[in-house]
Amino acid sequence: MKTAKSGRDGRSRIIEGALRRFSQDGVSATTLASLRDESGVSVGSFYHHFASKEHVFGVLYADTLRMYQEAFLDELRRHETAREGIEAIVAMHMSWCGENRERAHLLISERPPRRDEPGGTEVSESRRAFFRQVSDWWRPHMKEGLLQPVHPTMCYVLWLGPATEMCRLWFAGAHQPTQDEITGLCEAAWQSLRQRPSSEPA
Repeated sequence: MKTAKSGRDGRSRIIEGALRRFSQDGVSATTLASLRDESGVSVGSFYHHFASKEHVFGVLYADTLRMYQEAFLDELRRHETAREGIEAIVAMHMSWCGENRERAHLLISERPPRRDEPGGTEVSESRRAFFRQVSDWWRPHMKEGLLQPVHPTMCYVLWLGPATEMCRLWFAGAHQPTQDEITGLCEAAWQSLRQRPSSEPA
């Protein structure tokens, strides 16, 4: 008879195994059989916890996104000035991705679940709350004329697009980012997002 503990362990093993398989093979190329083999659970145990491969992915993606957002907001709130906050987040992004490579690979490489897919509602609600909290930090700096008024999507692209692309190269084994390069990414993000006085040349 299964105990609550063994049930939790089985679920954890499936999640951990899925993380390894998804990061190595991609979600589309990962089969249910490979997920069960990787986690070492039976067919019955798998379906006790998850309805499908997509269900595992949705739970894993939503959990990973929550972890990243918490790290992001914790770091952002530590900085009162606009420049410090912008640059610190880029450094945090690179550090978090390096320390959580499999989860970072999932966020960077896979399409997030849609609202009608497993995990989609959680991801959508998490993003909405996240962007609201980032906006709360951003708005005073924007009113002071320090940061640009930008749409959340454009903000992400300008803030973390280059750093994310660097992570892609890093994960592919094509390039190991140096500290000087990370510092350069921090500076580039600030230059992209800061609000320039009208008299200052672009």
